[in-house]
Amino acid sequence: MSQTICYCFDYTAADIQQDVRKHQGRSTILERIVAAKKQSGCQCETRHPESR
Repeated sequence: MSQTICYCFDYTAADIQQDVRKHQGRSTILERIVAAKKQSGCQCETRHPESR
C-alpha cells in the first residue's frame, strides 16, 4: 500500500510517481489540487487524520 500524500483527493505517492512517468518527469497532480481548491474542493479539515 502506498503512502497517502493528499487526503482531500486521495493521491498517494504511487499516484505521483505514475503521473511523473506519464508526463515525462513532471507531475500535474499539484496543478489539479490547486484548481480543485479554487473551486472549494479542499476537505483537509475533515479528511486529514491529524485534524480529527
